Parts: sequence; C-alpha cells; structure tokens
Amino acid sequence: MIDYATVKQALFERCQQYVAQRIETAKTAMEAAQAAANEESKSSAGDKYETGRAMAQIERDRHAQQLAEARKLQQELARIDSGKIYTSGQPGSIVMTSQGNFFIAISAGKITLDQTDYFAVSAASPIGVRLNHVKANDEVVFNGKPIRILAVV
Repeated sequence: MIDYATVKQALFERCQQYVAQRIETAKTAMEAAQAAANEESKSSAGDKYETGRAMAQIERDRHAQQLAEARKLQQELARIDSGKIYTSGQPGSIVMTSQGNFFIAISAGKITLDQTDYFAVSAASPIGVRLNHVKANDEVVFNGKPIRILAVV
C-alpha cells in the first residue's frame, strides 16, 4: 500500500526545491547583469558605452521578471496544504489517471519518486483546469482523448 501522505510531501518538497533553484538562478543572473552594467567604462566611443549599459540593464530587468515569477510560484506553493488528503482534484491533490499521475501545484514538470512518474502541473494549466473538481471514476476529455480518473488523494 502506498502512503500517499508521504508521496505528497515528497512531491511538495521537490516543487519547493524547483522554485528555490529558480529564485537562486534569477538572483545570480540579475547580480551578474548589474555587475556587468557597473563595469562598463566610459570610452571615447560614448555610444558604445551607452549601448553596453542599456543591454546590461535589459538583461537585468529580464532576470528581475524571472525572479518575480519564481516568487509568485513560491506564493502559490505556500497556499497548498500538503498534509491534506483530497477527494476531488484541486491544488495540493494527486490525481491518478489512465494517462499518468498529476500533482496539482505548480508547473514543475515530471517528478519521479520510487520509479513512479508524477507530473507537477499548475491548476491554471490546460490539464490542471480539466482535472479541477474531478473525482475517482470520473472521465474527462483532454486533447480529444478520454482520461479516466482512477483515484484522487
């Protein structure tokens, strides 16, 4: 018998690690872009200097946007009660289907635990929307294919 509370906690922790890594990567890249902008020295070719600084600023802003998105994911995770067992598809639930196992939380991709694959998906993703409020033995159609709901925990 699978202990789904333990599986859910492990999936939740992997999602947290995924977000933490995204935050760290964005912060590091942002700092590097800022350092590059600061290191641009004014040369006799003033336009080149301004262009280099502008490019570094654009890069820094792009990484700042990625950091903001990662922090949003972190907030989404904070709203999930990973210890709760659910009877219908919603954020924090694992939905086992004829087409795979889905952990409704954030879009973090495939997570393998004990040789079983789970797909961490956002409730707002197309598959997440289809799995919202489903119960065991329901059937939904996704991309023209019927999907049988085997269990929800």
